[in-house]
Amino acid sequence: MNPIQPEVLQSWDDCVRREWLVTNGLGGYASSTLSGAHSRRYHGLLIPAFSPPLGRAVVLSKIEEEVRVEDQLYLLSSNKYPSVVQPQGYRHLGQFCATPVPTFTYVFHEGTVVLEKRIWMAYGQNTVYIQYTLVKSPEPVKLGLLPLIAYKDYHTEQHRWDGFTGDTSISDNVVKIVAYETANPLYLHSSERYPFTQNAGWFYNFEHFREQDRGLDFTEDLYSPGRFDGTLAVGATFTLIGTVDPAPPTAPKEAYASEVKRQDVLITTAGMKSGDTSVRASLVRAADQFLVLKSEKVLRATIIAGYHWFTDWGRDTMISLPGLCLATGRTSVARDILESFSKAVKDGLLPNRFTDSGDGAEYNTVDASLWFVHAVYQYAVASDDWDFVTVEMLPVLVNIISSYVNGTDYSIKVDPEDGLVFAGQPGVQLTWMDAKVGDWVITPRTGKPVEINALWYNALCSTAAIANRAGKGYSAAEFEQRAAQVKTSFVKAFWNPATKSLFDVIGPDGRPDGTVRPNQIFAVSLPFAPLDGDKAKAVVDYVGQTLVTPFGLKTLAAGSPGYCPTYGPGNQSVRDEAYHQGTVWPWLIGPYIDAHLKVYYDKAAARKLLDPLLSDGLIQYGIGTLNEIFDAGEPYAPNGCIAQAWSVAEVLRVLTVLSV
Repeated sequence: MNPIQPEVLQSWDDCVRREWLVTNGLGGYASSTLSGAHSRRYHGLLIPAFSPPLGRAVVLSKIEEEVRVEDQLYLLSSNKYPSVVQPQGYRHLGQFCATPVPTFTYVFHEGTVVLEKRIWMAYGQNTVYIQYTLVKSPEPVKLGLLPLIAYKDYHTEQHRWDGFTGDTSISDNVVKIVAYETANPLYLHSSERYPFTQNAGWFYNFEHFREQDRGLDFTEDLYSPGRFDGTLAVGATFTLIGTVDPAPPTAPKEAYASEVKRQDVLITTAGMKSGDTSVRASLVRAADQFLVLKSEKVLRATIIAGYHWFTDWGRDTMISLPGLCLATGRTSVARDILESFSKAVKDGLLPNRFTDSGDGAEYNTVDASLWFVHAVYQYAVASDDWDFVTVEMLPVLVNIISSYVNGTDYSIKVDPEDGLVFAGQPGVQLTWMDAKVGDWVITPRTGKPVEINALWYNALCSTAAIANRAGKGYSAAEFEQRAAQVKTSFVKAFWNPATKSLFDVIGPDGRPDGTVRPNQIFAVSLPFAPLDGDKAKAVVDYVGQTLVTPFGLKTLAAGSPGYCPTYGPGNQSVRDEAYHQGTVWPWLIGPYIDAHLKVYYDKAAARKLLDPLLSDGLIQYGIGTLNEIFDAGEPYAPNGCIAQAWSVAEVLRVLTVLSV
């Protein structure tokens, strides 16, 4: 990716709406805006996962930075307070580069001083490095750093409270701060002997405009235990290391080299040359940010659904796995994730999500288990690891199939008359269109949803193919017979001759719902698809005409009842009402391209569909990654999570297919 230049960085409106992100492979992260001012409660320099991948909390929020050259003082940080931005350090930004780690270049003192700041995390540790290098200056400069501390759940805002004592102690080059008696300590290590002066106090009323847009509390107070001061010579570096791990951190030089090497291995493992800086390489790096690998530290190998506020969701994990793991050559990671989630299957259902508190899982999803079957089969094809799939995964798949046939929670059951899956109860959202406000399910889709039954057909065919490879103990015939029935019933139930497309849902009363949504594309896109021939081509054409935008597919066609082209600002109910009622989702471009290739065999035309996402999409919101949603009309404003697993996964997956 090309560096971001001053015309963007020195515009408050532009740089405060663009965000950077680094992660640590545990679910922890560091993130803020390019301006340095936090726009969200989720921003901070160290948000560790205390119970990986859960237990995220903001502990080191930010650092106020000042540089003195001769007798002039330059403030490099930025903050939004009521009615004012102060200081305005973004005005000194000359360049920002996201790779290999977020790097800010400040230019000031009439262009004679250039200071570079790098931020990265130690992989597998709850540790962040903030490194300052004086690149150019007529003389050494004075560098002052004032850390601002929080100790809060990352879903909340912090306000001064008497229980926050901020007990601070100093030993050698280490400052230890304990927010309150039972809190995990924060350790600040300085790479050089920069004196730390204790001067405790609170800073008030930092404003987070993204939270204001969401209709939430949007002001915060932060605590400072004191400040570091020292002299920085030309070519020299100073690194402040923040960690909640008691063990001494790796020295900055070795830690940076290790991270650069680790990223290079990601690129070469994905089949590209060392040092590749292409868009695909950027997406490979972005893909890594969502993965939590198997280790003694983590509860499970998994995929974080999105940053900043999502944890690991079953549906998102299985949809994302082919793109994040298989398209990047990381088949062993895929295997660990499949094994991890297979142990959580209950009554044939994969968890919808694991709770933030870590005290359990929610199973209110009809499609997560079917996406699991899909992911297992895709893993088998990509890895040729049929022993694992036939011995360890096939029994789980058979359990899922039998649970759907016999019936499981939330009225999920195969209709014996047509072999199609019925799902839904009042007040429960089971498909990926799962927005809910109180007891109001905005898109209930109770009955026989089109993509669920496309996934059901795909699952039956996938399980049959795996059973055939297993040989003894399993017969593929039952799955093949069910699949044949589903294919016949599917076309009969869902084909809409008036529009030459598919109905979205067959309701409990047997009446079809002709609402124009993107869910029908899965009937063509899946590896084992229930629709083919002229009908498949007609669906691709219809979806292309009604739902495709430069940044993905709309969730509802314009002009439909309830159509909401804009996602916020507003409170949660206002935003949720638009979530699947018009809002564009980038991840859907993946299945649309799959379907397009099946019926048109035109890679060049398919590749053009990705151009807006691979240019503007990577720099408009989350730098170097892809976000969750866009508005449904110009200027297609980005919104939701700045980094969404299935957005990155599906774009990377189809980009890889088109690159072969």
